Amino acid sequence: MRTGAALLLGFLAVSAQAVPVFIGTNTGQRAGGSKGIYLADFDPATGKLTEPSLAAEYAQPGFLALHPKKPLLYAIGSPNKPFADRTGSVAAFAIKSGPKLEFLGEASSGGNGPCHLAVDPAGTTVAVANYGDGKFATLRLDESGVPGPPVSVIASKGTGPNKQRQDGPHAHGVYFNRAGDRLFVPDLGLDRVLIRAFDPATSKLGDSLPPLATAPGAGPRHLAFSADESLVFVINELDATAQLARKDGEGNYQTIGTASTLPDGFTAANTTAEIEPSPDGKFVYASNRGHDSIVVFRLDDKRLAPIQHAPCGGKTPRHFKLSPCGKWLLCAHMESHTISVLPRDPATGRLGGTVCTVASPSPICLLFGADSTR
Repeated sequence: MRTGAALLLGFLAVSAQAVPVFIGTNTGQRAGGSKGIYLADFDPATGKLTEPSLAAEYAQPGFLALHPKKPLLYAIGSPNKPFADRTGSVAAFAIKSGPKLEFLGEASSGGNGPCHLAVDPAGTTVAVANYGDGKFATLRLDESGVPGPPVSVIASKGTGPNKQRQDGPHAHGVYFNRAGDRLFVPDLGLDRVLIRAFDPATSKLGDSLPPLATAPGAGPRHLAFSADESLVFVINELDATAQLARKDGEGNYQTIGTASTLPDGFTAANTTAEIEPSPDGKFVYASNRGHDSIVVFRLDDKRLAPIQHAPCGGKTPRHFKLSPCGKWLLCAHMESHTISVLPRDPATGRLGGTVCTVASPSPICLLFGADSTR
């Protein structure tokens, strides 16, 4: 019989393997009862994900981001106390032991309908994209990491050929480069990835730099960089394509190819959502909402070659994340209110059948957390 001490040590050995996963959700209508930000534990040894529990109540905490140096988490959302200009919010939370989240403060997102955010590498600034009015903004973080009022707010102009979805600018994402001197903003309404100079010392956005164009009506939604940032991968929501661009000698990105995210012959309604390269840079993954699949591309001679359309395990894969070890893909299904875990073969890039599915109210963002609090 094992002693109590031995049992405790065994439990600690198993629990030490678990990685926290924070879950951003939609708390509005059709939200499946969501109340805010949720938390689950993921075991990379087995692919098991625990049932999520509520980590913090907050309205519409869709996308999440971590501070690069402090145990802090940020979320876009709707403010606890409405701002005079009726804008959305960016909220800061301290990651406590457990881990749980403690609300620290909130500030205006600088626009309507915030949908995405990012913290710069220096940890001085949070940037936010506002889909509703297309504005994107930067907010200065104080010494404790709480955001203050917007420092820069950029209002774009223009339309696209899709009259229903491109009636004006719709900033859909914000991404800092590794050097922290540029901000990239995919704008679904303008068919452009807008690029701005950025000063981490002041948190101000500077001059507009040459944008990366997409095909008319493509609707760029999100993007991801290769590890050395020589390549950028753009997921285009409206025409269901993945776009590959390469950095030129002047530091600007030029498109070198696009590929459909759908299998031949599929004609039903579909929009894309997320894109992410594998840790080794050999494969790229993207999600289809409608076909409800994850397409796997092999990055072959700087070309996106589709090798698999894997069932995602649920309905409407709004977001997904590859595990840090690269052996699993976690997929958040907004409409079926579930999260599924799919095994990944690092050698071939291919995904296997679902090994675990848990109920989760309206998940739209998955974020692996640092395990330093355990």
